[in-house]
Amino acid sequence: MWVMETDPHRRGPFWDVVAGRALPPPSAVLLGWELIEVDPEHGTIEVAFAAGEQFVNPMGVIQGGFLAAMLDETLGPALIATLPENRFAPTLDLHVQFLRPAHPGRLVGRGRIVQRGKEVCFLAGELVAPHGKPVAVATATARIQTVR
Repeated sequence: MWVMETDPHRRGPFWDVVAGRALPPPSAVLLGWELIEVDPEHGTIEVAFAAGEQFVNPMGVIQGGFLAAMLDETLGPALIATLPENRFAPTLDLHVQFLRPAHPGRLVGRGRIVQRGKEVCFLAGELVAPHGKPVAVATATARIQTVR
């Protein structure tokens, strides 16, 4: 498993952010995205998010749209970390299931490539609360394309 030891030869949007050669996307900053570990050979990733009070709904729990965004920011990088620098993979479809309320604090996203085709890839993952139980799960479809 690769853990925060940057290979200076890896390039691309994901690796440039990890190596400090590029700023993270504003969406990742807003969500408090933090890489824990990534294994590009196996297509897996683990990231953390800082689910702040600004994300709560009137019931005092994290609003579902923020949980969906966190899952998208987990699944996408699981695939993007495996791509060469001239390729990217926008999400075509994201299906989220909310399992239990998520409270402000640190949430951990775990994502993986389920099946990778030449252009279309299927991804899956979960978002876990500090008590160790998943608060949401997701599947996604992404399409690999060349960056122009």
